[in-house]
Amino acid sequence: MSTQRKRLGMITPSSNSVLEPVTNSMLHGVAGVTAHFSRFRVTEISLDAAALSQFDASVMLPAADLLADARVDAIAWNGTSASWLGVGRDKSLCEAITARTGVPATTSTLACIDAVRTIGARRVGLVSPYTDDVQRRIGDVWAEEGIVPHAERHLGLRDNFSFGEVTPAAIEDMIRAVAAEGADAVVVLCTNLDGAALASSLEQELNVAVLDSVAVTLWRTLELAGGDIGALAGWGRIFQTSAIIK
Repeated sequence: MSTQRKRLGMITPSSNSVLEPVTNSMLHGVAGVTAHFSRFRVTEISLDAAALSQFDASVMLPAADLLADARVDAIAWNGTSASWLGVGRDKSLCEAITARTGVPATTSTLACIDAVRTIGARRVGLVSPYTDDVQRRIGDVWAEEGIVPHAERHLGLRDNFSFGEVTPAAIEDMIRAVAAEGADAVVVLCTNLDGAALASSLEQELNVAVLDSVAVTLWRTLELAGGDIGALAGWGRIFQTSAIIK
């Protein structure tokens, strides 16, 4: 890796207790790369108007401004809200972040879709903690992007903090279930699910790609910053592949 330090800015849901420690764990021992976090309030995931309004750009952009003060090299909205709000929301958000800060930007949803396309997956399984209606909406949004879910599992939860309490064993069970239905890639679609450490071993055992949202967001953000994604190869096969969509 270049000796030039890379600073990665992560816009983080306030009640998320997973993505910050997992990102730092992944970067432990990776020379010259640091992650920096800025929070805004998110407590519930549902299709209710109040829950949807949590993700208004007017409350997210100030978090990006604070990250820019740390002179980060790239900024990610490290959350998956566009998977039910529509991918256009994240594209507009990234444009707004870069216009305000001059820093290139990405999001978890854009990174996950990019990762699926990059590895050429054809039968994608979606694993999430969300409610039935949110999961159905996610399926519709991803289908609009040309990725029709082949299989899915979800937990029916809506309290965002509770997602971080889901055990890795429960996440593994869902990954195994969608893999057993013939998925060739499994997306763990929530940055408050502790699944990143499962990817490498399950990929080898099941011969499927495991695309954890926290890991994939880090993959895309580090690449956007000009860092060496290969330094994280032990965390899954996605780190052996460069993104095809810029």
